[in-house]
Amino acid sequence: MAAAPAASAPAAAEAAPAAAAPAAAEAAKPVPDKGDTTWMLVATVLVIFMSIPGLALFYGGLVRSKNMLSVLMQVFSIFSLIAVLWVLYGYSVAFTSNTNAALDPFFGGFSKVFLNGVGVGAYVETFSKGVVIPELIFAMFQLTFAAITCALIVGGFAERMKFSAVMIFSALWFTFAYLPMAHMVWYWGGPSAYDAPSGFLFAKGAIDFAGGTVVHINAGIAGLVAAIVIGKRTGYGKVSMAPHSLTMTLIGASMLWVGWFGFNAGSNLEANDYAVLAFANTLFATAVAAVVWTLVEWAVKGKASLLGAVSGAIAGLVGITPACGFVGLGGALVIGVAVAIVCFFAVTWLKAKLGYDDALDAFGVHGIGGIIGAILTGVFVNPALGGAGVVDYSTDPAGTVAYDLAAQVTSQLWGVGVAVVWSGVVTFVLLKVLDLIIGIRVTEEAEREGLDLAEHNERAYNV
Repeated sequence: MAAAPAASAPAAAEAAPAAAAPAAAEAAKPVPDKGDTTWMLVATVLVIFMSIPGLALFYGGLVRSKNMLSVLMQVFSIFSLIAVLWVLYGYSVAFTSNTNAALDPFFGGFSKVFLNGVGVGAYVETFSKGVVIPELIFAMFQLTFAAITCALIVGGFAERMKFSAVMIFSALWFTFAYLPMAHMVWYWGGPSAYDAPSGFLFAKGAIDFAGGTVVHINAGIAGLVAAIVIGKRTGYGKVSMAPHSLTMTLIGASMLWVGWFGFNAGSNLEANDYAVLAFANTLFATAVAAVVWTLVEWAVKGKASLLGAVSGAIAGLVGITPACGFVGLGGALVIGVAVAIVCFFAVTWLKAKLGYDDALDAFGVHGIGGIIGAILTGVFVNPALGGAGVVDYSTDPAGTVAYDLAAQVTSQLWGVGVAVVWSGVVTFVLLKVLDLIIGIRVTEEAEREGLDLAEHNERAYNV
């Protein structure tokens, strides 16, 4: 009996490290930095602000007064609808793996439907090994991207599409166009699991800091296809369809510019040097594009316009989006100049030449600007041109890969090409099917009366 305590001593010695191991592992578990979390909360609010009221007022001012309220309603309702669908299944489909290996590069799974497991204590890694943020704020940040992308398409079919068709189309397009593109471009294992399965375009080496392909090309091509399938507005080219309130458009554009800092700098997921780079590029490229568009318009038309300056700014924001965290200020300068010139001629010449009615220039600015920005990202990410380089997560600490112009531009072209084809085909099929089932265009009588009254029995202005 007396030997019992002595015999238990080694057991106790073994138990002590066994008990300490979980405690040590718990202590080593990464904890979110409060500064990063705060920044992501602010960035998410900024993207909401750029959508509602920013995009709503920007688009609303560009249409005729009889359709102002309908555009506000469409943008607001699309944002709300997509927010619901994102929580129900969107986040899971975009940012989890698919159990079917063949589908996994293109379409995620359903393990996090209704944000299952995404709550207090759930973290995701940023772009730095061992650095995490709460997964719930990452999910909410990405929600705002999905919502504004679907709302951007309104610019292509404004003033002539049934509200019921708008809502059904938005839900379907979100599911079959946005979610696969987000998964293909942005889904990966994170810096600590870089070799894990990833999205198709991520694996191809396509880089897109904040949504040149996922957001702007995706929405811009959808806007173009919608404009062609639905057809021109009644009286297009014969009656005045000038913006009814450039004041509203300027207010909305200014809100977009402010909110875009959350969109671009927030996409870094941390409050560090790369977020500052994205912030600076977003400010500079936008200002450059606004000035260049104004000068080009002045030279071509003899006068500079507020609409031109505002359009240039939006083109600059679009063009710098995929590049903002990858290029230096020199690259931002070239991108700002390029998108201003090319988008100006797309809006003023190409649209008239081809005869499509892209009412608010969703394609001319977002589609064209996104394509230019995505391709030039591959050029100016080059450290020799002031870029930050493409990060090599296979090393510890992470460095940058040797830059290869042909390889990187080829990767960027993969991203552009897939976005154009995927969005174009999905949009065309959805609109054709919806037109057969419910009809997508309002009657000519309703169009002449204005969608404010015909679709919503309200007026934006009671005068």
